[in-house]
Amino acid sequence: MHPDLEALLALQEKDQAVAAVDEALQGLEPEQRTLDEALAAAERALEAARRGVGEAGRRRDELEGKIASYRTMQEQRRQRLEWVRGAKEASTLMAELDLARSVLAKEEAEFLRSGDLVTEAELKVLEVEQALAKVREGQAAQREALAGRREELAAQRERAVAERDAATRLVNGALLGRYERIRRGKAPLALYALHGDACGHCFTAVPTQRRVLIQRGASIEGCEACGVLLYAAE
Repeated sequence: MHPDLEALLALQEKDQAVAAVDEALQGLEPEQRTLDEALAAAERALEAARRGVGEAGRRRDELEGKIASYRTMQEQRRQRLEWVRGAKEASTLMAELDLARSVLAKEEAEFLRSGDLVTEAELKVLEVEQALAKVREGQAAQREALAGRREELAAQRERAVAERDAATRLVNGALLGRYERIRRGKAPLALYALHGDACGHCFTAVPTQRRVLIQRGASIEGCEACGVLLYAAE
């Protein structure tokens, strides 16, 4: 065995341990996303219900303002009617009063309905607030368990990274540089055992002379096709 091979294989084992923890952490994401999406949907529903209260209240206030304005105008017409002497002008004012009275009645009826709509919207907010509270209550145990698993995995990852850092100090500097460059590439691993007379990663045939050096442990050679480091399994 090449004198540096054992240290390289140990480092690769530590990297695989870190990768396994990272994969486990990523495996928590779908559950977290599901919880977050359900909570966000309930929060959006509450936000929409509260907007509904605001819109209903603004509509009611708008109608109240219009009714006050109509009543003021009606009062002004009545006062004018008291001073009118001509029959034609009086008739015109009476017609305006009748028409305005009809419009005012419609607006007052609409105002009453708007009050009902405000009440309905407020009840809807209470209903949606209760639904949101149930979602939060229902998720509490799941979120606590998820946070516990994430904390445990984070501690595992911290230990794995520390062990990985310690393992790098045992590897020859030049080989470590090659190893790190390969890891940044597309191959899942940096070191592969020979597969017969071929590379264990891409299965490209390794020239006989280089294969003999690898098998004797005289050299750690790179695959000419994919670039991974090759060694002979015992």
